[in-house]
Amino acid sequence: MTKAAVLGAGAWGTTFAAVLTDAGTQVSLWGRDEDVAEQINTEHINQRFLPDLPLPSGIHATTDIEAALADADIVVVALPAQKLRTIVADWKPLIPRSAVVVSLMKGIEVGTHKRMSEVLTELWDIEPERMTVVSGPNLAREIAARQPCATVVAGANRAATELVAGATASAYFRPYTNTDLVGVELCGAFKNVVAVGVGATDGLGYGHNTTATVITRGLAEITRLGTAVGAHPDTFSGLAGMGDLIATCASPLSRNHTLGAYVGAGLSLDDALARTGGTAEGVKTSLSIQELARQYGVDVPICDSVVRMLHDGDPIADVITSLLSRPRKAEVS
Repeated sequence: MTKAAVLGAGAWGTTFAAVLTDAGTQVSLWGRDEDVAEQINTEHINQRFLPDLPLPSGIHATTDIEAALADADIVVVALPAQKLRTIVADWKPLIPRSAVVVSLMKGIEVGTHKRMSEVLTELWDIEPERMTVVSGPNLAREIAARQPCATVVAGANRAATELVAGATASAYFRPYTNTDLVGVELCGAFKNVVAVGVGATDGLGYGHNTTATVITRGLAEITRLGTAVGAHPDTFSGLAGMGDLIATCASPLSRNHTLGAYVGAGLSLDDALARTGGTAEGVKTSLSIQELARQYGVDVPICDSVVRMLHDGDPIADVITSLLSRPRKAEVS
């Protein structure tokens, strides 16, 4: 039986542990909170992050990182993107040398502009053929409720992506494989920024036309930047691109959308973060995406607008006015 270690007992980490268990994979779930681990083991629920949703009894939760990683064939990482480096830096000796590593994280590191797979590869000295990423329209609570969905497992090595796909496939969870790790990972990070923008327009009381406009033009930005950094164009119209963008921008379950809505309604960033709860990766990733786009000479006006709203303190009405006042151009270059 394939054994997986899932690092991170938040909503997505716990949900992915359930997906693996339902697919017949042996799972150890690591988290820092003793109470959460005990509740998962004894009551088969994570009330803090997935309230009232039952979990498979086969998940073994632990706060012992060494025990969680022992003999793992697959190591799944579901930790806050901007805190990843400080959390996992000392774990390199514990990672089984033949294990496939899976990143569930959707962010770009502030300062280095590195994708999460690049951070893990650097810290743990992971060979490229062992590194994979899972991304797609995967709202944790819906999957934890076993609602049907699909995802993308991306990586350079077919054997690695097939191992992860086989360890997660079930009656409600359908994984597709993809070799475009760069594109899949960039989509996952950038869509959070666009979702903050969509949430802000919702908070202002705008309707579906505005939402559709921001989503569509947001996808154009993601595609421009993605192709500039070497991603495959087809990735952006697939599950990791358009699929994840729609789910994150349209659902009230999305923390990034929720935070944007609070800001659009007039809350400060600090108050919006407190009200949202959990981690809204789009907040800090907006800065990383903007800097990366500048590095490659790519125009990202929606990302720029999110940065102005969240970090520069510009009034939202002014940001939207300037966005709509940009010089007109053809939709397709």
